[in-house]
Amino acid sequence: VQLVESGGGLVQPGGSLRLSCAASGFTFSSYWMYWVRQAPGKGLEWVSAINTGGGSTYYADSVKGRFTISTDNAKNTLYLQMNSLKPEDTVVYYCAAARWGLGPAVYWGQGTQVTVSS
Repeated sequence: VQLVESGGGLVQPGGSLRLSCAASGFTFSSYWMYWVRQAPGKGLEWVSAINTGGGSTYYADSVKGRFTISTDNAKNTLYLQMNSLKPEDTVVYYCAAARWGLGPAVYWGQGTQVTVSS
């Protein structure tokens, strides 16, 4: 099983980034997929979730209206479109897979750093 994130980087406040997570080794469309983030010295913060089979999406209040989660099931890829980025969005973003809705993640990616700074 592999989850490989990409798309992180440095962006100015108010800017946009799109994160990708390429999945392999499991049946992507049978899992819920998450984006989770972690600031240095802090715990994990759940950001967003999507039911890859049905398309239902969920967002943390801190990102609602700014971030959009989506998938391309043909490519086994998860995305996170991040708009109106703020300095407090500066963290490492991880994608993760869970066997049922909002259940514990069983597979994790290695993370990608997002830095929002002028």
